[in-house]
Amino acid sequence: MLNRTPFYDIHEQAGAKLIDFGGWEMPVQYAGIKQEHHAVRNGVGMFDVSHMGEFYVSGDQALDLIQLVTINDASTLTPGKAQYSAMCYKDGGIVDDLLVYMLGKDEYILVVNASNIQKDFDWIKHQNSFEATLENLSDDTCLLAIQGPRSVETLQKLTDTDLSGITFYTFETGSLAGFADVTISATGYTGEKGFELYFNKGRVDAEAMWNAIMEAGQEFDIQPCGLGARDTLRLEMGFALYGNDITKDTNPLEARMGWLTKLNKPNFIGQEALKKAKEDGIKRKLMGLMIDDRRAIPRSGYPIVNENDTEIGHITSGTRSITLDKNIAMGYLPIEKAEVGTKVHIQVRNRTAGAEVVKPPFLEKK
Repeated sequence: MLNRTPFYDIHEQAGAKLIDFGGWEMPVQYAGIKQEHHAVRNGVGMFDVSHMGEFYVSGDQALDLIQLVTINDASTLTPGKAQYSAMCYKDGGIVDDLLVYMLGKDEYILVVNASNIQKDFDWIKHQNSFEATLENLSDDTCLLAIQGPRSVETLQKLTDTDLSGITFYTFETGSLAGFADVTISATGYTGEKGFELYFNKGRVDAEAMWNAIMEAGQEFDIQPCGLGARDTLRLEMGFALYGNDITKDTNPLEARMGWLTKLNKPNFIGQEALKKAKEDGIKRKLMGLMIDDRRAIPRSGYPIVNENDTEIGHITSGTRSITLDKNIAMGYLPIEKAEVGTKVHIQVRNRTAGAEVVKPPFLEKK
């Protein structure tokens, strides 16, 4: 039996195509991926991402535990700020990428990927030798992502909180659509202006919240969006997807996550392995690819080959960019082939297509 979010009935009634995603029955599309993608790039769209995991970490040594298990420096956070980070194994392989929210002194929320909830919780719990309490709030938490250039105007109708004052990677807790204690976070996975709303399903009528937002966004032609558009949007921005672009077999330095890997902070798991990897020089790098052949749509697992047809890597994520109307992909390349402008080839079924190495994002950040 697959897990379902509190919005399942809404998805079904809206005629969404539902799929198994990490053990959850989730909408992959409603009206269609292209329409939903354009809505987020040009107007506003709403995603149910309540399958994500939320852990509450509290106590005198909550920060010590977070510092041990994450690669970014959570000591720089202040209440109302969020941070993108990742957790590593001792060998530097990635456990998961995540968001760290500082609620207040000695109070944090960690937001992890849906398919990794139990694995991540067990991993952190195993490291917890501190005066810190770890609670899994995933089953009680709803999460909606309202994304796109008209997201502020849509949600501002429903709250007295000044949304224009919530800058990127900050958050506030306030009332929205008549419900109290909603965390309004200026985060997202699309590259557009937007918000992620966290609330307790026992205290907020989830369907009433959904309907209020859809009504508020009606004048901007708000679209319910599925995981298909979420994937095409994030790939255009070069955002990594756990299980595809980052795994236990990749490390943050080669995955272009060096900017959030604070090697000089106090001890964290994987630190020594990552320091050594940096000293030795990384052997491969996650890069973008633009594919020349319009018919050659790249998919995860397709081989990347050199001029002699020797396999040198593989596609980790690929699609046809809806915004650019071009085929794009990401994949790991040997460091000597990871230079921008290098020509390589992709094996697409029974033929080979030329590709050029580029540095993500594929779209300019706004």
